[in-house]
Amino acid sequence: MSEAPNVLVERRDGYRRLALNRPERLNAFNRELHAELIAALREAEADPDCRAVLLTGAGRAFCAGQDLTERVFVDGITPDLSENLVERYNPLVSFLRSTRLPIVAAVNGIAAGAGASVALACDIVVAARSAKFVLSFARIGLIPDAGGTWTLPRLLGDARARALVMLGQSVDAGRAADWGMIWKAVDDDNLESEAVAICETLAATPGEALALAKRALLASAGNSLAEQLALEGALQRQAGAHPDYRAAVESFRRKGASRAAP
Repeated sequence: MSEAPNVLVERRDGYRRLALNRPERLNAFNRELHAELIAALREAEADPDCRAVLLTGAGRAFCAGQDLTERVFVDGITPDLSENLVERYNPLVSFLRSTRLPIVAAVNGIAAGAGASVALACDIVVAARSAKFVLSFARIGLIPDAGGTWTLPRLLGDARARALVMLGQSVDAGRAADWGMIWKAVDDDNLESEAVAICETLAATPGEALALAKRALLASAGNSLAEQLALEGALQRQAGAHPDYRAAVESFRRKGASRAAP
């Protein structure tokens, strides 16, 4: 009997649903989960019929971060944790930020450590009210990784990011939404339907526009106003040359003409 996949993949109309599937370990990352998740994301990106990805967790957690059972200490050998970042987390977070696909995270339970960093690297984050974001790296002698020190100050501002990182406190979904850390907190029973509605909206939106918007937003953090204005011009030129734009304008005109007709 074959083992269950570490990532459950559902192909839906216009988007894919990916569920981290190690519920017995609260979907904590190990090597196999990393490999299957990045493979599933790349396969989705390569599919021209896929316009968005819904990322969630199986069971009662989104992701508890790194599976510490993979950490084996050997006397006389100092562990190099940067290897795991360079080989696994950094490519994953970079992909989430740079892919043409909008990534919607449906946080169904705890998102801790690198699991929180991965969720917050997604484009739109919706969370169940019972969900919690826990950045408790300091309590085990580490710093936030998987992009956490880049994402948190941009989402929360410096004061809240510093306190959250240094105190290691959890943030419930409602407060995360109030702080602008995530898009929305919803009742637990409505999480899936809310995430599906978002993905369906994205799947019906011109994909080139979404991909170019992601590029512009990602670049804005390091650009001056002049540089960003120039980038907007270049990307808008590209968007305007795409067939999606002409089709949308023609559809708008047809609808306007039909409304104006007696």
